[in-house]
Amino acid sequence: MPIHFNHTILSARDSKASADFLADMLGLPAPRRWGPFYIVTTDNDANLDYMDTEGEIVRQHYAFLVGDAEFEAIFDRIRERNLRYWADPGQRKPGETNDHDSGRGVYFEDPNGHLVEIITRPYGSGGWNP
Repeated sequence: MPIHFNHTILSARDSKASADFLADMLGLPAPRRWGPFYIVTTDNDANLDYMDTEGEIVRQHYAFLVGDAEFEAIFDRIRERNLRYWADPGQRKPGETNDHDSGRGVYFEDPNGHLVEIITRPYGSGGWNP
């Protein structure tokens, strides 16, 4: 059997609101509930399982490869909601996108501070454009 990434768990203050946010931002189906989790499923069947926590939330980074049309739709939602966004994971280039590998990329935060990245080209596929 080939190896496929299946799921990861994201800590959240409000797992339902956080899962709803991600699904809405990415234009994915509404999250489903399973046990203590609210699950967002990507088009390649990978799951992001949001789980409530009362402790410290360690910030994580989640990147999604999207098409040009999906990038535009997501980026429109970022701007419509007046969310802060950056061209880089260090958040030193606010209000900008990047063009790495001759594609487009942008970073924004979810309600828990997790850094969400959308890119239109896989890294290493077209050369580095710092």
